[in-house]
Amino acid sequence: MTKQFDAQTLNQLANTEEIEIETHSATGQTRRTIIWVMVDEQNVYVRSWLGLKGRWYQEITANPDAAIHLDGQRLPVRAVPVTDEALITRVSDNILRKYHHSSSANGMVREEILPTTLRLDPA
Repeated sequence: MTKQFDAQTLNQLANTEEIEIETHSATGQTRRTIIWVMVDEQNVYVRSWLGLKGRWYQEITANPDAAIHLDGQRLPVRAVPVTDEALITRVSDNILRKYHHSSSANGMVREEILPTTLRLDPA
């Protein structure tokens, strides 16, 4: 069974605009990138604004062990690619709902961005 974040962490993530994701390059360099985060049915999802070209996305797909930083806490995570089309659509709907005030929201649901949808599980 997949581990899940506790209710308090899920609530924080659902109500947080941006988090930092910490990834590791092939040479072991640690990097942090600010990204958006969505919560849907007790699961946490992220997506790359730059699509497959995004550095953090390339690093996390090469090494799915990463961390997110939330309110001063470092939470280890493991990234799992999302391939289910219905779930990807739900994540897109959540993005548009959560970030409706941002002019960037529509950019996060572009067709070329959808394959970068990842679920983050606690590690």
